[in-house]
Amino acid sequence: MTVFVLVSGPFTGGWIWRETAQRLRESGAEVHPLTLTGLGERHHPAEPATDLEKHIEDVVQLIDHLDVPELVMVAHDYAIHPVLAAADRRPKQIGRIVHLDAGLPQDGDPALALVPDQEVRERLLRPDGPAEHDWSIPVPRPDEWQRWGSTAGLSEEALARLSRDAAPHPSGTLVQPLRLTGALAGLPSTGIFCTVPGESGTDSPGGMTIATVEALVRTGLPQFRTFADPAVTFFELATGHWPMLSAPAELTAVLLQAAAGEGHRITASHDEQPLYLKPFVLDVPERPHERTGAVDLFLPDADGPRPAVVFVHGGPVPAEVRPTPRDWPLYTGHARYAASSGVVGVTVDHGLHALTDYARAAEDIATTVELVRADPRVDADRIALWFFSAGGLLAADWLAAPPPWLRCVAASYPVLAPLPGWSPVDARFRPVTAVRAAGELPIVLSRAGLELAEIAATVADFLAAAEDVGARIETVDVPSGRHGFDAADHTDDSRHAVAEAHRAVLAHLQA
Repeated sequence: MTVFVLVSGPFTGGWIWRETAQRLRESGAEVHPLTLTGLGERHHPAEPATDLEKHIEDVVQLIDHLDVPELVMVAHDYAIHPVLAAADRRPKQIGRIVHLDAGLPQDGDPALALVPDQEVRERLLRPDGPAEHDWSIPVPRPDEWQRWGSTAGLSEEALARLSRDAAPHPSGTLVQPLRLTGALAGLPSTGIFCTVPGESGTDSPGGMTIATVEALVRTGLPQFRTFADPAVTFFELATGHWPMLSAPAELTAVLLQAAAGEGHRITASHDEQPLYLKPFVLDVPERPHERTGAVDLFLPDADGPRPAVVFVHGGPVPAEVRPTPRDWPLYTGHARYAASSGVVGVTVDHGLHALTDYARAAEDIATTVELVRADPRVDADRIALWFFSAGGLLAADWLAAPPPWLRCVAASYPVLAPLPGWSPVDARFRPVTAVRAAGELPIVLSRAGLELAEIAATVADFLAAAEDVGARIETVDVPSGRHGFDAADHTDDSRHAVAEAHRAVLAHLQA
């Protein structure tokens, strides 16, 4: 008999699993919905001292009470933190961990980093600490639940029930870091993505897909290798963030399949070269370059001050990855090509190592621009910034207040608004909003025809906003190109698009 332990996310309790639990039991499974201290029908014991450790104890006690091996631990949203920690302490009793529209937190991560409600994050992360009355987070009103996750598929009655039966969430559980020993390595796990985002304009998270994960694995970056483990499976549910209320029958079926070890598996060839090490699509000869700190300047064969293009890499890229991005063939290729066209090409290592690092990375780019403009070989009044992939969010500051010396912003297969699940990204980094203040600043946008749907949606929203205000946009399309086409797709279409984008940027620098 399969034994499920169901642990719900913030504000809710065991009550939220009622219909799903009933269906699982009808299938022959044993089911134990767990209400964490301070939530649901157990909201009375809540106090300022209620923290993550208390919730870990709740889960550990249930595991010990059941005393059976091969438990299937289902964690929704925040619950993945106490579930992972408890399983780390009782690994021999765990058969599988199911991440139900939940993150993949690592040792040292607080749950607050993944809280989608920015107002709550800012309140609990004040330099002087949360105020005394902030020890619990009030239950969202029916019209506020979309700030915590996509409400797609929920009826008005279900939304009302969420607010009626929920309880304030103890904030101490969100700020205490998760501690893991590594005992879970190799333990089977399943990710269930609820793929339908919230209503347009709500900023509600949702919509992560298996295709996105496959693209992350293809990058070859070490933090994504675990997704290609044979013990890891994936499912998608076409609903919002609370499938136990919006699609209990579908959720039940997926949980039973997950418990049986079924699901989509992602494969990665160990012989395949990681995307970030693949060669640039254009055959560009070596150029002399100079290194100053985290910045490299590729110099043209020209006298006098020359315009410069600063190439801003994507990410997040773990700090331990070698070579670092400024030495990746993709960026050195672009910089050498720029230098061959008579301008200074600049590559830089910035500090985007996690989704919480955008502010730090933005400071690094600003410092790089100051360094480049101060170089006597650079025309300080003719600078372009070129952003790639998730580095595209860093364009927001420059679009919102373009300085007169910034002659062009370029972006290749960019992310132009935080993606589903990217709640830790500060609202400041939204080019889709910032473009409304770009004025006459020229923007060169290179689009991949086979782009991931989540990223393509941000580009479409960006272009719509740009059209509303008459922003100066020039698009370069690669119909058969994938994300990262200038390294991934060595085709004539890719080569032509790269050359066209460089031509457009150069024209703006020389205007």
